[in-house]
This record gives sequence, structure tokens and C-alpha cells, in this order.
Amino acid sequence: MRKVIESTLVSLDGVIGDPQVWANEYFDDEATALAQQQLLASDAMLMGRRTYEMFAATWPAYTGDYADGMNGIPKYVFSSTLDTAEWANSMIVSGDPAEAVAGLKQQGDGDLIMYGHGPLGRALLEQNLLDELRLWIHPLLVGQGTLFFRQGARAPLTFVATQTLSSGVVILTYRPAPA
Repeated sequence: MRKVIESTLVSLDGVIGDPQVWANEYFDDEATALAQQQLLASDAMLMGRRTYEMFAATWPAYTGDYADGMNGIPKYVFSSTLDTAEWANSMIVSGDPAEAVAGLKQQGDGDLIMYGHGPLGRALLEQNLLDELRLWIHPLLVGQGTLFFRQGARAPLTFVATQTLSSGVVILTYRPAPA
């Protein structure tokens, strides 16, 4: 059965919003290689509307191995407002995300990768459909923006691994703790 892996860029003060503004200077060759390895282990990508719109506006213009992977991988876009998805290999899923993801987990062999922790990530975590959470903690304070942590949200996690990059980014890997 496939795993759903969320990979999220986070500042030290918990900001996840607009990582293209604050995280790019940390995305060096080492981070790119790890991200590419993660992408190659996946055979589809899950995303909500906002992530889709941000990625679809930028990734088609990039070239290279990582960009080819991003542009070529099948993408499932969970949205009740989008009618079309123009980015290559993108399919809109407008039904129940939990039901759709449970079905997708039964198909294929590679992981299902998801970037960011928006409404889709929260829903999958609440429904016990998120198998692994990889937090790329960046050594800076952003001071404003969308926070990873939501008031009232509770999700016990089990620590799996840690990896420190030469840039100072620390990747913490967790699995949801059994209920």
C-alpha cells in the first residue's frame, strides 16, 4: 500500500506560508538532491487549490531533472472551486478528499507526496490518512504569515528520524501516533 508523505518547509517560528519568499536561500544542491530523491520515490502528488495555483504558475517555466519530475508526475488537485487544471498531468478531485486518498493509497507502488500543510494536509492528518510528516525546519524567524500550528488542533506524533543539512535546515520526520 502506498504511503502519503507530507513534506513541509517551516521557519523556526512556525511559518509555512509563502516559503518562496523566505526559504529559497536554503534550497542548495544538497536540499535539491534530497527533494529530488523524495520526488522520485513518489508516483503521484497530492495538493490543494492554493498549492496547485502557486506551483502551476511557476514550475512549467523551469527546466532540469527536478523540474522535469515536478512537471511530469501525476498530480491530484483537491478543490471544490477549480473547473480545469492546465498544468501537465493534473487532475481535479472535487469529491471527498478522505475517500479519494484512501482509494489512491490502494493503487500503485510509489509514495503519494504532498507539499505544504494546508486544509488538505490537516484533513488527511485528522482522518489518519497521512503516513509521514517531514518538517524542513529552516534556521530563521519570519515573523508573519500562515502558521503550521492551528489553535485547537492536536495530533500526537511519533518521532522517526532527523537529518541536518549543511545549510542549517533540519528535517524532522514523524508518523502519526497510534490512536
